[in-house]
Amino acid sequence: MKHFVFILALLLICACDDLKVKKTSTEAILNEELKSFKWNEVDEYPTFITCETSGTQQDRKLCFEQTLAAVILKRMQAERIIVNKDVLDTVLIKFKISDEGHLSLLNFKVDSLTQAEIPNIKFLITSSLDSLPSIEPAIKRGQKVNSEFTLPIIIKAN
Repeated sequence: MKHFVFILALLLICACDDLKVKKTSTEAILNEELKSFKWNEVDEYPTFITCETSGTQQDRKLCFEQTLAAVILKRMQAERIIVNKDVLDTVLIKFKISDEGHLSLLNFKVDSLTQAEIPNIKFLITSSLDSLPSIEPAIKRGQKVNSEFTLPIIIKAN
């Protein structure tokens, strides 16, 4: 009986070590989360209200890009642009959409030949942004966030 009680006491002492809960510091959890966090991706892309009915996230992204390009193209086509040489160029426009849905132009890359043929191209594009419909900002983990993206616009004038 003594041996039985001794073995039982020994097992209980050993078993108590297995029951200890390992504590993880908040810093360790945060560091692990930051490693898995994809900073360059959002859960929901920015969108126009008219695009919210589109099916998948990719459809809404495509609708947003097409609507933005269509508004810029409409403004460019409304202007009477006269060129001396044929122009075929891709203009890269970098935008920022704030967490409140405000769109701003960050960068504008245009070839020097295109700039020479259409000197007011930047004004035409920036003025077209005034007629955009309301924008819903990008969403990351349920929060509205700032986002940046580059939109290529093909300029073709004969």
